Amino acid sequence: MTDGPRRGKLMAVSDLHIRYAENHAVLDGLFPESEADWLLVAGDIAENVADVESALRLLSGRFAKVLWVPGNHELWTTPNDPVQLRGVARYEHLVAVCRRLGVVTPEDPYPIWEGEGGPCMIAPLFVLYDYSFRPDDVSSKEVALARAEAAGVVCTDEFFLHPDPYPSREAWCRARVEYSERRLAAVPAGLPTVLVNHFPLVREPTRVLHHPEFSLWCGTEATADWPTRFRAAAVVYGHLHIPRLLRWQGVPHHEVSLGYPREWQRRAHRPALPVQILQQGRTVEGHRTP
Repeated sequence: MTDGPRRGKLMAVSDLHIRYAENHAVLDGLFPESEADWLLVAGDIAENVADVESALRLLSGRFAKVLWVPGNHELWTTPNDPVQLRGVARYEHLVAVCRRLGVVTPEDPYPIWEGEGGPCMIAPLFVLYDYSFRPDDVSSKEVALARAEAAGVVCTDEFFLHPDPYPSREAWCRARVEYSERRLAAVPAGLPTVLVNHFPLVREPTRVLHHPEFSLWCGTEATADWPTRFRAAAVVYGHLHIPRLLRWQGVPHHEVSLGYPREWQRRAHRPALPVQILQQGRTVEGHRTP
C-alpha cells in the first residue's frame, strides 16, 4: 500500500554562472526530489544565450515546471556572444527561447503553486535597478557613481548592459516597475504570492555587502513595499552571492545564489542547492546563512 503521489516541493536557485567548470558541475547535479517539484531560477545562468538555453533545457527536462527571471549577466551584450542583440530586444529573445522550452518567464501568466506550502501564485519578475540604493549621505546618482569609481567598485553592467531603446537603465527600470506593479495588483486578493526577482526587492539585504558602493546596482526603492502589499509568503532573489534567509517586515527573503567558485569554494560546505522555499504553509527556515 502506498501513500499516493508525493506533493511537489518549490525549489529555487540563482547565479549559477556556468561558464566556470566548477559551477557547471553544480548545474549537472541539480535534481528534483520528486517528479512534481518546480524550480525557480532567479537569473545569472550565463552571459551567452546558447549557454542559458542549454542550462534551461537541462533543468526543464528534470523538473515539472521551471520558471526563469533574467539576471544582469543574461542581459549583457558581450563581444563573444553570437547573439548581439541589446536591451529589450535581447530580453525578448531570451523570453522566446524560454517559451520554446516550456519555461515560464515574467511575460507569461503567473502559475499557481498547489504543492507543499501552497496554494500561492508564483510571480516571476523582471525589475532592474535605478541607483536609488545609495548611501544615506549621498543625494545623487552622480555623486554615488563617483564614490564607487574612487573605491574601484564599478559594476560591469556599465559597459555591457544596454537599455535600448530606453535612454537609461533607470528608465527601463521604471517601465518594468510599472508593468510588474499592474500585474501584481491583478492577483486575486485572497491568494498569497511568491515574488521572484534577480535583484532584491528591498534594500536590507545589501547592508552586509563587503563593498557597500555596489548597492547602486542592486535594486530600486520603488519595490520596497511589494512583499507586504502583495501578500508575499516568500521573496526569492540572487545577485549578491550571499546565500541566506532574511526575514524583513515579517516576510522571508531567500537569497539562493551559487556565486563564483572563488566565493562558494571557501565556505565550509558545498552549497546545498536547490533551496526549498515553502513547506506545509510556511517558509523553510533552515537553509544556510553566511
